Amino acid sequence: MALYDYSGALKKGRKQYQVSVAKGEYPYLPVLDDILSYTDIISEVNLGLMDVPLDKIVGTKTKGRTSAFANNFMPLLAEKSEFGAKWAYLYDHQIEEGIHDPIVAYEFMNQYYVQEGNKRVSVLKYVGAFSITASVTRLIPKRTDDLDNRLYYEFLEFYQVSFNCDVWFSQEGCYDRLLKAMGKAPEEVWSEDDRIYFKSAYDQFSKAFRAFGGSSYEMTCSDAFLVYVELFGYDVVKLKTEGEITKDLAKIKDELLLASRGSKIALVEQPEEVEEQDNGPLKIINWLRPSQNIEPEMLKIAFIHAKTAETSSWTYGHELGRMYLEQAFEGRLKTVAFFEADTDSEIANAIDLAIAARCNMIFTTASQMIGLSVKAAIEHPEVKIFNCSVNMSYSSVCTYYARMYESKFLMGALAASMAQCDKLGYIADYPIYGTIANINAFALGARMINPYVKVHLEWARVKGRNAREELEKEGIAFISGEDMITPKTASREYGLYKIESDGEFRNLATPIWHWGKFYERIVNITCRGGSDVKEMKGKQAINYWWGMSADVIDVICSQNLPHGTNRLITFLKNSIRSGSFQPFVGTIYSQDGTIQCEEEQRLSPEEIITMNWLADNVVGKLPEFDELTEEAQSLVRLQGLTIYDNAVMEE
Repeated sequence: MALYDYSGALKKGRKQYQVSVAKGEYPYLPVLDDILSYTDIISEVNLGLMDVPLDKIVGTKTKGRTSAFANNFMPLLAEKSEFGAKWAYLYDHQIEEGIHDPIVAYEFMNQYYVQEGNKRVSVLKYVGAFSITASVTRLIPKRTDDLDNRLYYEFLEFYQVSFNCDVWFSQEGCYDRLLKAMGKAPEEVWSEDDRIYFKSAYDQFSKAFRAFGGSSYEMTCSDAFLVYVELFGYDVVKLKTEGEITKDLAKIKDELLLASRGSKIALVEQPEEVEEQDNGPLKIINWLRPSQNIEPEMLKIAFIHAKTAETSSWTYGHELGRMYLEQAFEGRLKTVAFFEADTDSEIANAIDLAIAARCNMIFTTASQMIGLSVKAAIEHPEVKIFNCSVNMSYSSVCTYYARMYESKFLMGALAASMAQCDKLGYIADYPIYGTIANINAFALGARMINPYVKVHLEWARVKGRNAREELEKEGIAFISGEDMITPKTASREYGLYKIESDGEFRNLATPIWHWGKFYERIVNITCRGGSDVKEMKGKQAINYWWGMSADVIDVICSQNLPHGTNRLITFLKNSIRSGSFQPFVGTIYSQDGTIQCEEEQRLSPEEIITMNWLADNVVGKLPEFDELTEEAQSLVRLQGLTIYDNAVMEE
């Protein structure tokens, strides 16, 4: 029996050898001594006895047995050789009693190389075992700027608190993300129970992921585990069985596929990119409860808001959009709204109520709802869920936002044409994706009219600082403030306004988020097929990112503007709408003198969305993370992390 199985292992080894040669790869086991000959080792650490996952054992320490194994640890020597007989004996021992003697191995860059016990590793890999006990010595290389080296040092920091050797990520920053998802501070040393629970959860996931075909994904098992934990929550994950995890993996297949391909986001910049030419009547297609034999005449849509229309201009704008949607479809659909869903439990409850009410579509209108929106979409694929955010990478939900920077450019040009000095003011709210582009667009629009103008930047969400008062100290009369009025606290400090000499406010222009037209087009796209979007799902995250050309962004100007100024703004608006003019084109410098955009070039949509620099005619800075209000910090943690790459963002 053992010789028969050696023959099977030998076939696998020789096949792997041939495949490697055909690919031009080294066909034998990698030799650590050869690798170390060109590597600076600064320290050796004895880790003692530990369970090592077999898929992390990749080679041998010395050249002695190199040619006896293919690079998958399967044997290459003849069946009747002494090697074959010893291998067969070990196989019998494994089947009858199990292999318990620890091997001796070296860990280098989170991979393991065998000093003693190559045949034991080979046998256990052949029978599909998960791990083996090993006496391990860690070899620590000199720190370099190489990506693998940086990842390894992140791993070492993680090991210092977790004492876990299993986790290995392919991208920087993932260890911190994992700790955050677990509710752990970066320097918090794990208890013995923490280690046991984590290892159990990770091992269960590893086995399920391997059986699921994890090797076919361009990601490590740890990469997949992080996606899983962030979607389902660590407290839930650590109690899952292998069978439950396998079922979950089937549900999140597209999310894993997306992550393995770099979490690419497809920005749909025009409705025409996904709209079908069929202008037939509204109909619900296969995605609508395909398992149920129903043909609803009405589409039911839920809107979930973090605040109320009375207290939040953001919610107020979306509510206007909801009412517009009902009117646009003339009774062919119904809508329902949920308010004050500003905690995880309230968000989850609102989504559950919407699904229980048999809503076919759900719009969650705040970026902090993205996580629970994704979870709901995974559990209820029959419901189409959309989240209002930008630069969020998920396959299960589509996100949507608007190119507000286009209107801000116009308002900057308007302000500079009206002001009789070189100072303008800008009050921003949250330092997150999109906000920085709005600031810079305003500054560039102003400089197009007045090359000497400076835009003084203040933040509304900074603790202990009154933004308007700070601008007044500078003698600034023209200010860009909040985008909309909040009904409960109505004032004239919105849009672009001027502070008159008598202290009165005069509104000059206001940007418009026409969410109603946005929702009308998304509903039409979804209900009529959106075939192009379907084709992209699982490959890229979809973000509807529309602007003036789609009539979802506009600027409403005062009727009292000078005739020439009104003509200028109308001309620029029409140019942006037609696509003949782009705000972020030509030479653009940031505050530190860096050229962010070359002459005759334009910034890409991705560069605009992820901007974390200020134009050189902006006076001010991005606030420090600890300067922000608690609400702003919470939103930044979710959506503005690239702006604060080097900041310590404690919970």
